[in-house]
Amino acid sequence: MPLALLALAIGAFGIGTTEFVIMGLLPEVASDYGVSIPTAGYLVTGYALGVMLGAPLMTVLGTRVPRKRMLMLLMGLFIVGNLLSAVAPAFSVMLIGRVVASLAHGAFFGIGSVVAAGLVAPHKKAGAIAMMFTGLTVANVVGVPLGTLIGQTAGWRVTFAVVAALGVVGLAGVAKLVPDMPRAEGVRLRDEMAAFKNVQVLLAMAMTVLGFGGVFAAITYIAPMMTHVAGFADGSVTWLLVLFGLGMVGGNLVGGRFADRALMPMLYISLGALSVVLALFTLTAHDKIASAVTVVLIGALGFATVPPLQKRVLDHAHGAPTLASAVNIGAFNLGNALSAWLGGVVIAAGFGYTAPNWVGAVLAAAALVLAVLSAALERRGSASGTVVAGSVPSTEQRAAAVHH
Repeated sequence: MPLALLALAIGAFGIGTTEFVIMGLLPEVASDYGVSIPTAGYLVTGYALGVMLGAPLMTVLGTRVPRKRMLMLLMGLFIVGNLLSAVAPAFSVMLIGRVVASLAHGAFFGIGSVVAAGLVAPHKKAGAIAMMFTGLTVANVVGVPLGTLIGQTAGWRVTFAVVAALGVVGLAGVAKLVPDMPRAEGVRLRDEMAAFKNVQVLLAMAMTVLGFGGVFAAITYIAPMMTHVAGFADGSVTWLLVLFGLGMVGGNLVGGRFADRALMPMLYISLGALSVVLALFTLTAHDKIASAVTVVLIGALGFATVPPLQKRVLDHAHGAPTLASAVNIGAFNLGNALSAWLGGVVIAAGFGYTAPNWVGAVLAAAALVLAVLSAALERRGSASGTVVAGSVPSTEQRAAAVHH
């Protein structure tokens, strides 16, 4: 794998750390600003909304910018947002800093996926995407626990200053290691928008929302579930999240490896198994060992879907993939927000802290149904010789075909 993937992974590590570390620092932030915990929670919600809106916005703004330069600009935006959060004199200013940092998130992963896939041979694309996303998964194992520890001992502002420094390292890595990859000639915003006419692109994004939503339906409420149901001490939640992160790392790498060999079977297995494991979590949550094992499996199966889903979007929008790739990253956050809300609804309705697991199981099962439907439509299109909208080869691909 090219060293450029390491630079992308470092940037992904910083982004993953700043996204999730705030959850462990909400009490300290709320206390410093004199606001309630629910009000401090807007720092999480604001970030998620910023990712959903920023992914298409920043990608559209960058359609005329070479991809390497755009990645550097996005890391610069990430640095500014985290520095603003670190020095914010008021809660409203910190919220602005969080939103500014979030604007870089979706576009970085979207453009980064296109760049990563372009650095390797066609049969290694999913593995290259997975390598970049490894930075995000490792952030949950190392960055988030370490950032939480720093915030609780040295102050939460130090945590965001450290994250900004990670952004500087990521920026330097992109500048040094990522090759110049100019924007494809002849691809305009209209071409990028045309990808959304492709039903396969839309189905892949819907699978992203539902499949990863299934994961976050359970994980959002892991703290009350593990302490009130499984009987863990409050301090155990941190290492349980580390277990979840380790599962994410393993699942991401396995998903990337096997998606290059058999993409749709990989989706069938991971989504089907995820649905079953989430349903079983309602039972295993009552036992400490069984619940810890289940948490690892949820992380592994959930992230095993990420490389194949991202690659499927790239495959079916390959004429102009950048915007579709970035919007798919926003779809992950949409799934997070939707499932967290649904999980809260069933808890508030009196069904207990394990009820979100059923919500997650249903969402993952729905994603599996869409995967089967997507494959059936693809087979029908192949049998009839239909050219699917958005599947016209890009200028780069046509040039490569002529060259070979």
